[in-house]
Amino acid sequence: MDGGYQQDASEAFIHFVAAQQFHIFTKDYIMRAKHFVIAGLLAFVCTFTWYIFPQEAKAEMPTSGYDDLVNLRIAWWGSERRHERTIKVIKLFEKQHPNIKISFEFTGWGNYWTKMEGQAIDGKLPDIMQQDYAMLKRWVNKGWIASLNQFENSETLNFKHVADSVLSTGRINGNLYGISLGTNSQAFVIDVDAFKKAGIALPEFDWTWDDFEKIAIAIHEKLGIWAIGERLISPPLLWQSYFLGHGQWSYNAEGKGLAYNDSNLTEYLDMLLRLQKAGAIPDRNKNSNIHQEPEVDVESRLVITGKAAMDYMWSNQIVAFWAAAGKERHFKIMPLPRPKKGNSSNYLKPAMFFSTTHQSKHPKEAAMFMNFFTNSLEAHEILLADRGVPISSVIRQNLQLLLSPAQFEMFIFLTQIEYNNSPTPPPNPPGHGDILGKSYYDDFINPVLFGEISPKVAAERIRDTATKALNQHLQ
Repeated sequence: MDGGYQQDASEAFIHFVAAQQFHIFTKDYIMRAKHFVIAGLLAFVCTFTWYIFPQEAKAEMPTSGYDDLVNLRIAWWGSERRHERTIKVIKLFEKQHPNIKISFEFTGWGNYWTKMEGQAIDGKLPDIMQQDYAMLKRWVNKGWIASLNQFENSETLNFKHVADSVLSTGRINGNLYGISLGTNSQAFVIDVDAFKKAGIALPEFDWTWDDFEKIAIAIHEKLGIWAIGERLISPPLLWQSYFLGHGQWSYNAEGKGLAYNDSNLTEYLDMLLRLQKAGAIPDRNKNSNIHQEPEVDVESRLVITGKAAMDYMWSNQIVAFWAAAGKERHFKIMPLPRPKKGNSSNYLKPAMFFSTTHQSKHPKEAAMFMNFFTNSLEAHEILLADRGVPISSVIRQNLQLLLSPAQFEMFIFLTQIEYNNSPTPPPNPPGHGDILGKSYYDDFINPVLFGEISPKVAAERIRDTATKALNQHLQ
């Protein structure tokens, strides 16, 4: 029987739930108990469809014979929790494919790309690597990533239950170079208990940057803690998504020039200076880590230790974040603030990809593992949406019974964002990494927050740096 009815009914129910909870969740943290009521209803739907459509419950997986031993290597970045879960999935795959052995390597985000580019130059890339939407085009242009076209829609790579719009995020010039591992969006995470203690209501779903600034200062005044850590200077927020709310983006469609107004950038920098002066965010002068993105690892965030009430992160990070903070904590995922009368600052993004490198000697077996990662319910029962909401509708449906409060919060948040977002911008062009490297902090962010240059001069400085970097890659 066709699984379309099952898929549509289940997802329509999730959308209905999200719509009903839209205002409730954003106004009253006391209504958190409704999560469990809804979870019970979801469980009923899942159980009902399980028995009505049992043949859809398990993914179709390619089989592997007992041929010569195949050795694969895989690399990824992430938290300790991701490392542990991914290794368990690798072991499960090896058990089902005895002739394939997978060695693995992992690191944090900060060191990952330096390590991988070194391996690419030395001809020592793994067979499979975790890729990022912002980096994929650059790696493809360098010839380091192999196309998956030959395996698409075959027994090796089965995308029967994956939407074309999701697959398209991994295509460049019509060729499939990356398989999305989950849907994702940027978010602010709110410590519900801290807001309650301060007597401050949770913001509306469509809150503005003016709302955020008022709340941030009030949090500091009432609790004596920071409203948020240093993540407001993170490049994907400050230099990209903030522009999206103004209907702009960092780069033009061709990736050959800049497409934002300096006035919007200086407006954001002025806000940072006001928040720093008010004590609502950490003083940049007193931070020893001033040459790279701060608080990259979610386990080290200030909210976890109670030193801040809000944080900025990608929505898929909430699982590791909540686990590090403790199950007894209460958090709410909110969209990014938007400009007054502006557009949504959020877009839907593949959390990350798996890609096969051009140096792989076993691309078919690599594709088999990626298929397993996409379609195996057993694998997803281990992963539990660590890399974002799964792209397979069947997997999403059958995970509903297993969702923790953090995962449920993520699923609901992303369902809401599906109905209120800005278009997904194109991948960052070559030169992006050069713009947002060490000089981003040393020549742009730090001088402003240290009071050495004005926001206007800083905006002119990064525009000059960015233009030169883009032009260099066009030569």
